[in-house]
Amino acid sequence: MSQRAVTISALAAAALLAGAGAYAFAGETGGSGSTGPEVTKASVAYVAPTADKDGSLTFTAEVSDDSGVRHLKVLAWPASMTPAPDADDMAHVESAACEPSGSSGDKAALCTYTVKVTSAEAAESPNGAWHVGVLASAEDGGTTFAPKAAGFTVKG
Repeated sequence: MSQRAVTISALAAAALLAGAGAYAFAGETGGSGSTGPEVTKASVAYVAPTADKDGSLTFTAEVSDDSGVRHLKVLAWPASMTPAPDADDMAHVESAACEPSGSSGDKAALCTYTVKVTSAEAAESPNGAWHVGVLASAEDGGTTFAPKAAGFTVKG
């Protein structure tokens, strides 16, 4: 299954969202000898589709780094998926929209990723625990990978 298919399937599963989590995390860092960006206040929210209107899955996090924030890649995935996604897998997923926030200018950003969820997609999604993984990248090349930045449960 392609990474794109996993992303779409994972995001569609949120149609049966029972709960959402908010987390702060350090994650795994890497890059050109620098520390990675800090990701805080990660959360996921869901609006279920109805007979006449699509639903949505929205992931939001605050990202900061001394060199500035380049991007935040986002992937929802079922906890039962093996192997779990790794930082290399994140290269093939979509980025959140990141806007400068706070008094630190472009050194901090509020990043939001939203995707539509149709009733048909929701019906095809597996039940159980799900995670939202992120890969944050800084302007200096530093990265932070957190495979479980936020979580939710899908019930049938």
